[in-house]
Amino acid sequence: MLEKHRHQLIKDILDQQQFASVRDLTEKLNASEATIRRDITKMSKKGDIYKIRGGAESINDKPKKKHISGSTFIVDKTKKAQVKRLIAKKAVELCQDGDSIIINGGTSTFMMGEFLGDLNLNIFTNSFVLANHITENNNSQVSLPSGEIYPRQGIILSSYDNDGTQYYRSKLMFSGTPGIGEFGVMESDPLLIRSEQKLKKQTEKLVILADSSKLGKRSNFIFCPLSEVDILVTDSDADPDIIDYFKQNGIQVLVADINEVVAA
Repeated sequence: MLEKHRHQLIKDILDQQQFASVRDLTEKLNASEATIRRDITKMSKKGDIYKIRGGAESINDKPKKKHISGSTFIVDKTKKAQVKRLIAKKAVELCQDGDSIIINGGTSTFMMGEFLGDLNLNIFTNSFVLANHITENNNSQVSLPSGEIYPRQGIILSSYDNDGTQYYRSKLMFSGTPGIGEFGVMESDPLLIRSEQKLKKQTEKLVILADSSKLGKRSNFIFCPLSEVDILVTDSDADPDIIDYFKQNGIQVLVADINEVVAA
């Protein structure tokens, strides 16, 4: 990530939550402590933020923007990127020409756009970054819901029931998750859950994309129970016992081979 992008993200984080520790910023930006400390020093000298003991503070008295919990798209996209691409490729194999599908926002699902090829699909997505990618690179028709743009996550969310979602019907819905296990499919924010549950009502089958590190992992909120998941797409590093657990719960599990080479 370029320094200017990291600085803007640091400023955005501080504008939203007023204060962040060095450790918090290293986790959110997937950077080293040394890098974050240098960033804080540079930004404080320019007057963009306040440098304080153990972290940084916003120069604004009050939070400027509404925000949702969860990782930043530009950062999360770099984490386990090759594994996510393999999972996305495997997920696209479920699609057939002419299908109507829903793709929920996220970095794993975003990578599906790379593998759509010449498929002619009707796609409904709340990811404006994915919508832009598809319209520039593929032949599929893309529809978006109405709502407010959340640039850090690259998605559009609405607090209202009538956002256009109710007029769409799909064969498959593809969604990522911060974790999936015995309690169900996890999510990081109630507003995300509201949006995703609206989308889920419009599909015949729910497909979850989750790399092996997400299996058995818990989060603060539950999007849906395992009984509502039809297909799980993961990678070959997954614990066989965990895969068997999902199968015993009636979930079809597709495994992407991490040794497969996918051209960039």
